[in-house]
Parts: sequence; structure tokens; C-alpha cells
Amino acid sequence: MDEKQINELFLMLSIVAIIIAIVLVTLFIIFQQRKNRLLLKQKEVEKHFEKEITTSKIEIREEAFRNISWELHDNIGQLITLAKLQIQNDDTKKSIDETLTKALTELRILSKLANPEALKVISFTDALQQEIDRLNRLNYLKSNLTIEGNICVLDAKVETVLFRILQEFLSNTIKHAKATKLYLNLNYNQKKLEICVSDNGIGFDSKKTNTLGIGLSNIAKRAQLIGATAVISSRVNEGTKLTITYIYNS
Repeated sequence: MDEKQINELFLMLSIVAIIIAIVLVTLFIIFQQRKNRLLLKQKEVEKHFEKEITTSKIEIREEAFRNISWELHDNIGQLITLAKLQIQNDDTKKSIDETLTKALTELRILSKLANPEALKVISFTDALQQEIDRLNRLNYLKSNLTIEGNICVLDAKVETVLFRILQEFLSNTIKHAKATKLYLNLNYNQKKLEICVSDNGIGFDSKKTNTLGIGLSNIAKRAQLIGATAVISSRVNEGTKLTITYIYNS
């Protein structure tokens, strides 16, 4: 091989090396751009998630104070009025004492609900039991909570979203369903938590998306934020059912 051929071969190898280098640099730049876009998208998702958690906490607190307002007006107010009537009608001291004792008990329950520290430390299942007890105490409807399996304490943010979803469902049931019964079941197993809540209200055609109210529409979106699925099924005059599945040990 003469010197000219060697120079041509060297030139060809140099060109190939330059092309390879350009391709590698281009691929690296594309990779970095995609990586940056993914990181930016991830930050936006995290920011949206944190914002939704904050919103859920605020809505839970607002719902609690709305409930307190209703109870003060509808329940405790009636008890105090009854005690007043008993005094005016010269009823026995025992009956008046019982009425006032019941009113004081209700006030103590409300004071716990209004205490921010109590709301922070209460467990997810205890918080749900309080909601169920409140519905029964005020005779809104007959409700029941059952828990199956060994309770698994989930991430606090996940439980906040789940609680807000259920609170939204209960609120819609009271306001719109005209139901007399409500059942809430939590089923914990080794891999997932399945929550089923249903009422015997007037229902609606869940196959028609335009029949879902804002509250029910938000349920599926909030479930997606924590990687859960939420399915609402309902038929006219056959009640409404919400099933939430959250996998915590895949």
C-alpha cells in the first residue's frame, strides 16, 4: 500500500470518526433534551400533586366546619330548645338534666372535630368512623362501616386524598341521593386496599357522563393522583356505588 492509499484510508477513517462523533453528540444532546423535559414534567406533576394535597386538606377542614355548623343548628340547638321548653313546662329535673347532658356530650364531640391537632393525629379508619357516627347521630341516614383484613397505615398524603374522596361521596349522597342507607367497606389485603361505598338512593345513569356532578367527576381525577382507580356505577332508582382500588405493595 503506497503513501497515497494510506492518506486516503486515513482521510476516510477520519471522516467516519467525525461522523460517528457528530452522531454521538447529536444523540447525547437529544437524550439531554428529553431528560430535561422529563424532569420538568416530573416537577410539574409533583407540584400539581402537592397543590392537590393542600386543596384536599383545606376542603376537609371546610367540610368539618360545615358539619359543625349544621350540628350546632340542627342538633344541639334543638336540644337546648327542648331543655328550655321542659323548664317552661315544669318537667322533672331528671329529664332536663338528661337533655342538657346530651347537649354537652355533643359539644364535646364537636370540640374534638374543631381541634386542628386532633385532626392531624387521628387515623384514617377512625376519621371514617367519626363520619359514619355523625351521619347516624344526626339521622341523615342509616350508615355502617366494616373493615376486613389487617389495617395497613398508608402514606399520609394518600390517606388524605382517599378521605377527601369518600367525604365527597358522602356529601353527594346526603345532598342529592335521597338515600336512607349507606354502606362503607374497607378491605385490606397483602397487596391492595379496596374501598366500596354504596347507597340506596335514587341513583342516575352512570353511563351518561353528563349526569356526573362536579364532585363525582373530581373523584376519578383525585384517585389518579395517588395511583388509585375509582369506578362509579349507578342506575336510576338502584342507588350509587363507588369502588376505589389502591395498590400499596406491588
